[in-house]
Amino acid sequence: MGSFNIETIISIFLSSVLICFTSLQFFPPAQAASYLTPHQPLTAGNTLVSDGGIFELGFFKPGSSNRSYVGIWYCNSGGNRIVWVANRDSPISDSSGTLGIAADGNLVMLDGNKNILWSSNISSTSNSNITAKLLDTGNLKLNNPSGRLWQSFDHPTDTYLPGMRVGLDLRTNKNQVLTAWRSRDDPAPGRFSLGHDPTRSTQLFVWEDGLPRWRSGMWNGQVFIGVESMIYAYSYGFKLSNIDEEQKMYYYINSNSFQYWVLTPEGIHRHFRRNGDGFSWSQFWAAPVAVCDEYNKCGNNGGCNNGKTPICDCLTGFVPRSSGQWKSGNWIVGCVRRTKLACHRNESTGGKENKPDQFYLMQGMKLPDLAIIIHIALDLTTCQAECMRNCSCIAFSFVTGIGCLTWGEEMMDIQIFSKGGNDLYIRLAGSEFRHEIGKIIMIVTLVAVFSFGSLGCVFLLWKYKKRIKEHFKQRSQQEEMTAFFGSTEVQEEAKDAKQYELRSFSLRDMVAATDNFSYENLLGEGGFGPVYKGMLPGGQQIAVKRLSKDSTQGMEEFKNEVKLISKLQHSNLVRLQGFCIQGEDMMLIYEYMVNGSLEAFLSGSSRREQLEWQTRYNIIEAIARGLLYLHRDSRLGVIHRDLKASNILLDEEMNPKISDFGIARIFGKDSNEAKTKRVIGTYGYMSPEYAMQGLFSIKSDVYSFGVLLLEIISGKRNSTYQHPESYLHLLPYAWKLWNENNEMELVDPLIRDSCQMKEVSRCINVGLLCVQDQATDRPTMSSVVKMLELRTTTHLVPREPIFALGKSPNKRKSPNPSQEEASNDVSITLLTGRT
Repeated sequence: MGSFNIETIISIFLSSVLICFTSLQFFPPAQAASYLTPHQPLTAGNTLVSDGGIFELGFFKPGSSNRSYVGIWYCNSGGNRIVWVANRDSPISDSSGTLGIAADGNLVMLDGNKNILWSSNISSTSNSNITAKLLDTGNLKLNNPSGRLWQSFDHPTDTYLPGMRVGLDLRTNKNQVLTAWRSRDDPAPGRFSLGHDPTRSTQLFVWEDGLPRWRSGMWNGQVFIGVESMIYAYSYGFKLSNIDEEQKMYYYINSNSFQYWVLTPEGIHRHFRRNGDGFSWSQFWAAPVAVCDEYNKCGNNGGCNNGKTPICDCLTGFVPRSSGQWKSGNWIVGCVRRTKLACHRNESTGGKENKPDQFYLMQGMKLPDLAIIIHIALDLTTCQAECMRNCSCIAFSFVTGIGCLTWGEEMMDIQIFSKGGNDLYIRLAGSEFRHEIGKIIMIVTLVAVFSFGSLGCVFLLWKYKKRIKEHFKQRSQQEEMTAFFGSTEVQEEAKDAKQYELRSFSLRDMVAATDNFSYENLLGEGGFGPVYKGMLPGGQQIAVKRLSKDSTQGMEEFKNEVKLISKLQHSNLVRLQGFCIQGEDMMLIYEYMVNGSLEAFLSGSSRREQLEWQTRYNIIEAIARGLLYLHRDSRLGVIHRDLKASNILLDEEMNPKISDFGIARIFGKDSNEAKTKRVIGTYGYMSPEYAMQGLFSIKSDVYSFGVLLLEIISGKRNSTYQHPESYLHLLPYAWKLWNENNEMELVDPLIRDSCQMKEVSRCINVGLLCVQDQATDRPTMSSVVKMLELRTTTHLVPREPIFALGKSPNKRKSPNPSQEEASNDVSITLLTGRT
């Protein structure tokens, strides 16, 4: 070979680079198409990709199978999240398949011999101008210039996607159901299916070989009442169709939601949601998973309780149908009445047997299947009267959002919930209530015995009272405080860093300061207990928070607040002056805030007028600075966990201060998140990951701050506001207005004329970023403070908050407004709501 000098080599290299660069200009990179035409079929090895790159359609081989199928799956899932399969019953044995539009306009799949294995089966005579397009919703549509001819959403396999309208056609009784795969390697229809109750009860069922395996309970306009862990605030925006107008019963959800529901080959209905990284997925809910989820596990008239051993027990007034089988664990035999009802007995029977029937209340129940709705009964009393009037009525319940439910057959599929549930009134013979009287007599007897024993103890205490009194005199209040906290010294986190001792007050001090806790000094009441205004001997005004005996908080929250807030010093945090512990009395003593809580200003139009735009903006900024101090600048690192309007106090100059650190937690500066089994917080302010999974981090506080920010701007409460036309609650309504560039419509009408459009838009943008569903999508408080204080414009675009409160219109009005409000406070297991 000839030799090349260095100049020749460089010349060839530069020429090659120039040719490559020129080629890139004239031959742009190919992009996968999102549609098919009659002249562009899809062959194995190629795929269609939706315009937004969300879904992909092509040929695949499931698991270890060698057979090929046409399906749709999520992009970037490695083909592992298949949401639809065309040829479930007719796989291709090799890789020679083709998907295309036939001459008659049908979408067809052919094998290597051009045999049709699957077809859309539409009535058409030509393929002129027909296309098949894959949408970002996961829907495959076959269209012509006149409109839609066919779509995959009308023919679901095992997966429900947002935007689907599958359900029960009330005209034809055709029920569109999801059918599970036969196995992980075989998409053919399996044993399990999921769909609407054919009896039109609004329930969803999972069937196994046509027999019920699980049911959801009825829909009350907010939740399925038979799902224990379903709370309205995080029910993912489900709505029930307008049955009267459409003559079709189905549930639907916004089509832009990155979530799906799948019925697995094992018969489990699972809900998945995409994480913030855009690739991984998390399971949020599944059923049936607990033993008692199994349909009618304990047989007719038996109740199932996952928290007991054994799990099955007969309902009150019932006994096992077969004692032997029941004891051996064969509970499906069920239970029968111990005593016949009065209306079922011969009227000539005399004596006690003629006592009238009565109703026995069982609370926290998953109501039985096969309920009958009595539309004329509009309240609990009328419902009871209707049931008592009908001899065949064996039980009733009145559920807000549904109405009067009665049962005329044996009660099936009953579960006792640990939290939530509904009241069930069971009709029993009058003689059954003698058992209850016997229990009362036994209790009275025990109380009497205990009382005599107590009198003896009292006599001994009186006899030796002087010695006992001398013993307790030796214990000083300081020693009692030390034993309670472990240490009485706390450090003031001020610049001089000097130590000081938190002041301990006596009960006598507090009685004098509050005029014996008089009603005139009562400022309000929260989850901890009543708060009183007081004055110390030197003239200093204080606020005294006294732990109530009925409080949802207790010793741990009390100790937590004292230890935490005494070590935190910031102008936007309320200052703890001291505390009082004496006997059962526990009190926290704070600096007095003249203007009370922010909630008091937002809840009434007369006081809202005092919150002009600049004042509200200053309050938002100051709260953000207080949170930033807790998260980053304090030496502890604190997550508040209950930030809300009622916990923001205002001084005489309307400066806000964050209060109530009873459930706050210290976190390590290098830790990302923590998990708790006891979820405590306030509905409407809790982040999705905290409410659903018990995960909390500084981003949980960011979410609460975002809700609070939008409440301050709008003057509306997230937990109660509902737009009269769109039925949207505050967060989705704010996003809708922001997305339509109509932010000023969200602003409180009392101050709308004094606002600046740029500031309003910036605040709403920040608020929506803070309430993103995924914690990783929310900014830190450091970023929030910069955006607010430096008046910088953010270019980040928030997604629509899916987990926000959302409510569909409900034509059946509740006859009891208080019950309707209470239904918003449904709780899940281990979740405690605060007011």
